[in-house]
Amino acid sequence: MNTKKQAKLIRSFRYLHRKIAIFLFVFFLIISITGFLLGWKKKTGLLSPTQKGISTNPAQWLTIDSLHKLAVNYLKDSVDEKLSNELDRIDIRPSKGIAKFVFMDHYRGLQIDCTSGRLLLIEKRTSDLIEDIHDGTILDKLFGTDERSMLGYTTIMGISLFMLVVSGFWLWYGPKRLRKSKKTEARA
Repeated sequence: MNTKKQAKLIRSFRYLHRKIAIFLFVFFLIISITGFLLGWKKKTGLLSPTQKGISTNPAQWLTIDSLHKLAVNYLKDSVDEKLSNELDRIDIRPSKGIAKFVFMDHYRGLQIDCTSGRLLLIEKRTSDLIEDIHDGTILDKLFGTDERSMLGYTTIMGISLFMLVVSGFWLWYGPKRLRKSKKTEARA
């Protein structure tokens, strides 16, 4: 490839790199900040500490159904009776003897002792909100779509980041190659 074509290719990559970076600057900023916070969530207080139950022996625990009923009652009585009690997940921690009940439509969680059924902690799940912002799930929650917004967002951001890496590499490597070609042409 002659030096004029190489220079034109480098200019094209510079233009592409700049346009992608300018257009998606805010999104890359959000992804980087939320990614940083998620990486440090245990050290920054974004994650509530896991409480400890009475027993780590599952033979002494209440049934999951009983714990679920208690969690729904605690949610209605201790948090807000208007909040949805639809479960997203139950996170059982055998080494702590507790179950974490995480609800679908709000960022609240309850930690319940598996043995006694006592409410140990009502947590605001800030890290889940940050994760939803990071991966675009928040868009589906805002627009009421079923993963379409999140999939579109992650596809656009993934392809854009890939294009930035490729064009950034070429912006670093291209001038080196161009200088080498010019030296080779000058000798000839």
